[in-house]
Amino acid sequence: MSISQALKDRNSNLCELCNAENATHEYTVSPKNDESIANQVAVCDTCLKAIDDKEAGFHWRCLEGSIWNPEPSVQALSYRLLHQYKEEAWAENIISSVDLDEDTIQWALSAYEVSAVHKDAFGNVLENGDNVVLTQGLNVKGTSFTAQKGTVVKRIKLVHDNTDHIEGKVNEQVIVILTKYTKKLL
Repeated sequence: MSISQALKDRNSNLCELCNAENATHEYTVSPKNDESIANQVAVCDTCLKAIDDKEAGFHWRCLEGSIWNPEPSVQALSYRLLHQYKEEAWAENIISSVDLDEDTIQWALSAYEVSAVHKDAFGNVLENGDNVVLTQGLNVKGTSFTAQKGTVVKRIKLVHDNTDHIEGKVNEQVIVILTKYTKKLL
């Protein structure tokens, strides 16, 4: 798809992901539609090809800069691409260095949503952004602390490929929590 002048002008005709090549395509960040440039990212040929290439990890190190872009669409696409490589230290470092708006993160992760339902220990359906309380003390692997029973975990994130896990911050550290040890705060 060609690129509108307004989208070109937003980043001085440079790709909003790598900032190295001229932007040549409008990329709409799903599930939004392409009726507004607020839902689009100006990308170059190289980045457009790399979006669908699962072996393009090294290329995406450029996202260290684009994740800080003020445009939510650029932030969402950058986060989504980094999420694919979250097991690699470089990607995890970039992800943990930013504090994006929760709506932007949900937009980014919407590509990974599945129809599976996450439920707490009492059968309550959990959703991204919910607050939960721990129903028992949990030893946090790789740290020197225990998450105490009764600890409130705010703004959880669902683990898209495992309905038994959620992610949340305890003591300023993101940890994986088993849903069977949580109760949704209503």
